[in-house]
Amino acid sequence: MKKVSVYFIIFLAILGLDYWTKWLVKTKMMLGESISVIGEFFRITSHRNRGAAFGILEDQRWFFIVATTVIVIAIIWYLRYTLRDGKKLLSFALTLVLAGAIGNFIDRVRSGEVVDFFHVYFSAFDYHYPIFNIADCSIVTGVALIALDTLLDWKKERNESKHEHA
Repeated sequence: MKKVSVYFIIFLAILGLDYWTKWLVKTKMMLGESISVIGEFFRITSHRNRGAAFGILEDQRWFFIVATTVIVIAIIWYLRYTLRDGKKLLSFALTLVLAGAIGNFIDRVRSGEVVDFFHVYFSAFDYHYPIFNIADCSIVTGVALIALDTLLDWKKERNESKHEHA
């Protein structure tokens, strides 16, 4: 039970931080308003996204609601097994993805759009990275950690296989 509570606290912390930051942007900034944090490189910009990452599949609200519901159910189902098996990195990674998915899901259900605000601009390339939020950061970090866990498992299995055949 202790394992579950740690991940649940992480989940609630990320979800709470995501909700709070989105609320601040919605209530304290006008849509399109931008505040410099680190010159032109990093700004807080009030933006709304009616699609997925990079604005793809714009205005497909019901698709995202259904897809996210399926993904959340699958993550919760799989998380039960990772917790039981003591897979800490994978459990943490899945918790991050789950918190991010539900954070953006709440926005989509409530208003049909996701509040984004982290705005990064690479002036050397004149490139504005798509504006994102805490939930997006959580999802991307979680997916990267899932990939890392997969690589570590693969390496471990490969080493065990070498020792068995030696």
